[in-house]
Amino acid sequence: MMRVSIFSLLLIASSSSAFTAAPRSNAFRHALSMADAASSDFDFDVAIIGCGVGGHGAALHARAQGLKTAVFAGNDVGGTCVNRGCVPSKALLAASGRVREMKDAEHLASLGITVPEVSYDRSAIAAHAKNLANRVKGNLEASLKGLSVDVIEGKGSLTGVAHEVKDQSTGKVYRAKDIILAPGSIPFVPPGITVDEKTVYTSDGALELPFVPEWVAIIGSGYIGLEFSDVYTALGSEVTFIEALPMLMPTFDREIAKQAERFLIRERAIDYRTGVFAAEVTPGIPGEKPVTIKMIDANTKEHVETLEVDACMVATGRVPNTKNMGLEDMGIETNRGFVAVNEKMQVMTKADGGELVPHVYCIGDANGKMMLAHAASAQGISAVENIVGRSHVVNHDAVPAACFTHPEISMVGPTEEQCIEKAKKEGWTLGKSQGNFRANSKALAEGEGNGIAKVLFNKDTGKVVAVHIIGIHAADLIQECANAVAAGTTVQELSMMVHTHPTLSEVMDEAFKGAVGMSSH
Repeated sequence: MMRVSIFSLLLIASSSSAFTAAPRSNAFRHALSMADAASSDFDFDVAIIGCGVGGHGAALHARAQGLKTAVFAGNDVGGTCVNRGCVPSKALLAASGRVREMKDAEHLASLGITVPEVSYDRSAIAAHAKNLANRVKGNLEASLKGLSVDVIEGKGSLTGVAHEVKDQSTGKVYRAKDIILAPGSIPFVPPGITVDEKTVYTSDGALELPFVPEWVAIIGSGYIGLEFSDVYTALGSEVTFIEALPMLMPTFDREIAKQAERFLIRERAIDYRTGVFAAEVTPGIPGEKPVTIKMIDANTKEHVETLEVDACMVATGRVPNTKNMGLEDMGIETNRGFVAVNEKMQVMTKADGGELVPHVYCIGDANGKMMLAHAASAQGISAVENIVGRSHVVNHDAVPAACFTHPEISMVGPTEEQCIEKAKKEGWTLGKSQGNFRANSKALAEGEGNGIAKVLFNKDTGKVVAVHIIGIHAADLIQECANAVAAGTTVQELSMMVHTHPTLSEVMDEAFKGAVGMSSH
């Protein structure tokens, strides 16, 4: 009852300023103070193990609800995204992208621009990435401190006793009414590959950019591999993709993948091998000894080729960072490291036929529902909503994703191939409409007319099911589409919404209007 009454007080105290930048009232501060002292049987209302984007988002929302909150950061505030992933990789892509643009004499000439020979400072580009990561990490730490979140530097683990979290650094045990697991993930390295993070490295080592290899092999052609191929080719490297499946970019919509192969691979110093495993990878010595990659056929397992390259990046996905968390002590079985959860992010003892583990939630990469930083944050907020008694479920079909190549790729919802199967199974008719960057004034002004935006919708209801885009600033354009999926907006409604002219958003306007038989000017 105490939590309910305090939560009500928080709503009353904050309702008048919920959508303004006004300072918090004394009543609001008093409510927070009361909440912090409310649960005398526990040290915290919520304890969060892990402080990546998911854990951080959960902590902020927990404090907004007046819950006394602790984060077990494991000396890694910001987690993979901020320190070894999304953030520093965007810095490398931004810097290398500028180099690519300034070296494209033909493109610049079409804009009436001529530049002398372009050079870059590798160490300065690497420093840009590191400095950005440190700055964002500092901002996250400041936000936690500003909201009075208790940041415990040690790594947290379960003890086997309900409500308990142990600080592995000090051995101290804390009690929390609810626990959120947010340990994130680590790079997956297949058997036979020796990683030294110098000449054979995962994304962790690649972000350090210790040198720019003349020839680099990238094992895997998903988001991470594609983005780093963009960085390397812009800085002058030759790239060879090694993909185990029969096609490049196997998880992408096929039509978009074909466009991406044309823009991002064929026109660059990139070749590839598909249907092969890198069965054995041996590190080399920069400038002295090459990296050796022995490849076998994915089906017959027979040796097909051996490459000697300057460097090899392993971009074969990620696995949950759930070892040594005490999950077994709580009777929680994992599947390849993934923790089973229900739609409310509540932990189950196992995926099939498991029982609910009371007061324990798991968010982000560790549950495997959608391994994206912003999905983790959404799940963290959702978990807190369920903790305070407001039932909430994340609609993962409305969570967008992006690949920050040049041009960018973005998507929300299933691929067209998956939509066809879904429509057939559920008994509705799939509609498809397309907008083109080559018909867009703003894209043409930039000299960036390559790309399409594809809208997939339910013809019976008009609701948008999925959108796939490849083109300049596709990562920004997808948000309007994700919002439409989340809100259940129809193509009829979208076709009548006004888009600013001249902007890239008119590519979407063309696709929405085309879906209902209208023409975009």
